[in-house]
Amino acid sequence: MTVRVMLVSPAMNAALREVRFDGDAPLDRAGERSARAAAAAVPKSGAALSGPSERCLGTAAALGLTARTEPALTGWDLGRWSGHRLDEVGATEPDAVAAWMGDPSAAPHGGESLRALVERMGGWLDGVGGGKAASLLAVAEPAVVRAAVVHALALPVEAFWRLDVAPLVLTELSGRSGRWNVRLGRPLASPDGP
Repeated sequence: MTVRVMLVSPAMNAALREVRFDGDAPLDRAGERSARAAAAAVPKSGAALSGPSERCLGTAAALGLTARTEPALTGWDLGRWSGHRLDEVGATEPDAVAAWMGDPSAAPHGGESLRALVERMGGWLDGVGGGKAASLLAVAEPAVVRAAVVHALALPVEAFWRLDVAPLVLTELSGRSGRWNVRLGRPLASPDGP
């Protein structure tokens, strides 16, 4: 059966502006305002889910969704790098950052490797619907959305680094395990404006 999975990236927060491995930073006021403004553009779905981060949960609430927290949509575990800016980590651990970006199996931060993230998201995506027709909308961190797209299109894991997911963008996947179609990057915007 065909499944429709709509992934919405959460609104902006200070950690994203600072290129920080944010861990669990909440939305800021500007991000909350943006999400509220986009609420009217959220497509209807059979179920609403959210990653467990404060940013995802705050975005789901601001979008007017009654979302169930889905642990499988947990953001990328970057271990001891969480809370630090990329430039800080790059200055103190340049070889570790190079290994992390160059080898999908590397996890020099002590967290989850890129390969493990893509496999985790692939397992979740292929299990959605349980053999029944389904439609769901989930607010998920950008890395989670990117990993889902890499899996859905059977791209090399390294393609993850070539994908960009902006805040409050809808990525739609339709199909079933082993056969997905992807519609990328539709910004959520209110009917009256951008």
